[in-house]
Amino acid sequence: MKKRKIIIIGAAGRDFHNFNTRFRNDESVEVIAFTAAQIPNIDGRKYPAELAGPLYPKGIPIFAESDLPNLIKNYEVDECVFSYSDVPYSHVMKLSAIVNAAGASFTLLGPKDTQIKSSKPVIAICAVRTGSGKSQTSRKIVQMLMKRGLKVVAIRHPMPYGDLVKQKVQRFATIEDLARHNCTIEEMEEYEPHIARGNVIYAGVDYEAILREAEKEADVILWDGGNNDFSFYVPDLMITVADPLRAGNEVSFYPGEVSLRTADVVIINKIDSASPEQIQIVRENIARTNPAALVIDAASPISVDHPELIRGKRVLCVEDGPTLTHGMMKYGAGIVAARKFQAAQIIDPRPYISGELIKTFQTYPEIGTLLPAMGYSTTQTRDLEQTIDRTDCDAVIIATPIDLNRVVKIRKPTVRVGYDLQEIGKPDLNEVLDDFCARHKLV
Repeated sequence: MKKRKIIIIGAAGRDFHNFNTRFRNDESVEVIAFTAAQIPNIDGRKYPAELAGPLYPKGIPIFAESDLPNLIKNYEVDECVFSYSDVPYSHVMKLSAIVNAAGASFTLLGPKDTQIKSSKPVIAICAVRTGSGKSQTSRKIVQMLMKRGLKVVAIRHPMPYGDLVKQKVQRFATIEDLARHNCTIEEMEEYEPHIARGNVIYAGVDYEAILREAEKEADVILWDGGNNDFSFYVPDLMITVADPLRAGNEVSFYPGEVSLRTADVVIINKIDSASPEQIQIVRENIARTNPAALVIDAASPISVDHPELIRGKRVLCVEDGPTLTHGMMKYGAGIVAARKFQAAQIIDPRPYISGELIKTFQTYPEIGTLLPAMGYSTTQTRDLEQTIDRTDCDAVIIATPIDLNRVVKIRKPTVRVGYDLQEIGKPDLNEVLDDFCARHKLV
């Protein structure tokens, strides 16, 4: 029987999970290659044989997404499986056209093919876009469950940018674990806030192996979903965070609308900074696509440790990288802080950028007068440090989830910006978690 030839179109995350759950042990198909996008320096690697399984003793190569038409023709590929997130529908269908024009079929895998069932209750936290407020929602829910005496283990959407074999199963319980696993800035931004609050977080590449390890020490599994992807695990409670600052994106991005439609609870975040018109658009889209969902209103109020370093000063705002790049946010918490505490000027970093950051601004020209905390590699981290050092400013506003001073030497005064989820009115998360714990007989 002739095997069906497959290419998985990805970005080092969902693509590996789709392979592991749907194709790794399927003898009727041959996965020819992965392609990579969104994240720098992924193409040119291999998905290693140790993870690919006995059907792939040489591993599976990873090519740039731009090579896709030639790969389809040269390898006579039958099907391409789209496997990354936080992209507009126009992008998905453009790739579909490229794939179909080259002669192959175009596929989107759903939850039945890719979700894994846990032996423990699972709460999945997802979002309609990168930067909606998923991370602070996850942290708050973990803390609320821990106060109920429950052992909660978080599992984060993959960010496998290093040695994939070593990253098969990663457990983070201390700050030292971040260094031991050679974490990038993006990884630290996700893991460190959990560690600082005293809970354990897992991540890696093989999400069934990760789940089985996490189950050994958990009463509840919390899926801390990345980008706007839907859960890798079958959720017992699905919570999706919507962002009215990008009103309409909840029904025009893939797979954000999947997360919206499958939610038991939708949190409309950033009520404090969005306009009434933006909030109403989101409300109407929720009512139209998922009328059964419970809707919670929330804000993400900011706090700063040294407001005197902002007032009347010329400041550089360093923001969460993915939120500004493929998240396409025009500003973040740093800009909000600069405006709230009356900075004299927000300095444009573009005249001072160096190295790989030049390419970042070329790829995402809409970033504007912000500096994304790019750190997918030691080279990018060095370029970030040099750019901050060169920028002519009085102070640096750090609006990343971690203290950037710990990984980058900043020779200027710095201000840390914090932000946490704050529910407004009723219903609230306390009611949701009371019901969840009662249903699953959790004390």
